[in-house]
Amino acid sequence: MEPSSFTPTIPKNLRIYAVGDIHGRADLLEKMLRMIDADHLGYRGESVVVFLGDYVDRGPSSKDVIEILNRGSYGRLKFQCIRGNHEDIILRLFKDHSVAPGWFHYGGLQTLRSYGIPIQSATQDFDELFHLRKLFEEKLPAAHKTFLETLPYTARYGDYLFVHAGIHPDRPLEQQDPHHYMWMREPFLSSDKCLDVMVVHGHSIRLKPEMRINRIGIDTGAYATGHLTCIVLQGTDQRFLSTTG
Repeated sequence: MEPSSFTPTIPKNLRIYAVGDIHGRADLLEKMLRMIDADHLGYRGESVVVFLGDYVDRGPSSKDVIEILNRGSYGRLKFQCIRGNHEDIILRLFKDHSVAPGWFHYGGLQTLRSYGIPIQSATQDFDELFHLRKLFEEKLPAAHKTFLETLPYTARYGDYLFVHAGIHPDRPLEQQDPHHYMWMREPFLSSDKCLDVMVVHGHSIRLKPEMRINRIGIDTGAYATGHLTCIVLQGTDQRFLSTTG
């Protein structure tokens, strides 16, 4: 399919709100949900809020973010949450505590603190890491662990494919790997190849939404900027909501 002839469409009577990386900013998540709810007022079709992963780490309130998302809905709005690389790291941590130092570097300390573990600084001590992992497993509510373990890698509505990071542009959609969905940057970000879908993703921070012929990036660094972005998709229309207006 030629990119210039591709106009992605959402099915009739459906509206999609896709939200970028939250990273422990429960305050911004709650604000965005209020904005979406107000935007949805008066619309009689079905609305789904798709969250693009990276709910944890960096910001101060990862536990609260998971608690909100695990409810599965907000009023008439249904939630669809997919898995990001930060959720992937936590799941790997439960099997291998040697990933903890890297996790600390990417915001894991803030997540531990949000679950009531008073760690002050990163450590590489084997015994301390083992203890921290066990303590985290004890503090993590069973419902939160189930939420993390059951997150899908993708969601698709009409001509839109929602992933956390991206896809490999040189592979057909049916041959993508979960690693691509959660971790991909290049060659995805610089490719103009269209695989018959419009990919909506987070993971790669930009100051404003990035619109390309084959993808839309909506990670605007909310944990640091306060700018959480949502793209609203209905029919062939595309528009944005932002916590900074």
